[in-house]
Amino acid sequence: MPGNSGQTYVRFIILRTHPDSGSREGIFHVAYGLRDAVTTTSYDKDHLSELISWFKGNLSIPDRFSRYNPKKDREKPRRGISWFKDSATEHIAKMRELTAIIETYGYTSEQTRTNRPGFIVYEDEFQIVAEPFYSKT
Repeated sequence: MPGNSGQTYVRFIILRTHPDSGSREGIFHVAYGLRDAVTTTSYDKDHLSELISWFKGNLSIPDRFSRYNPKKDREKPRRGISWFKDSATEHIAKMRELTAIIETYGYTSEQTRTNRPGFIVYEDEFQIVAEPFYSKT
């Protein structure tokens, strides 16, 4: 898929490795877990629910996460990683809100940027999914 070579991509991660991609895990998984946890305050549950709902209404679910073709490829597919385009300022602001909440529950997170995310396998107005150039074995 085409990508803007001058584009910078932004990702919000926690310091835990995702088993499928071998890369740092994004914060959505943690946000869903905290929203459903009994130890999360009702205020934070409501705020997490609002943010998650906002993303559901304002961000497409990618239809592709790898270059893998099951009819041609025997190799196990590598899982692509989702990145926001730096022009998706409202999405990035909402991710910062999510990050602030999860950090109050002891998760360490960081925002990372790149202009070389890998092989782009999905792209829309706000985000891409890219297979990293490196291969984890």
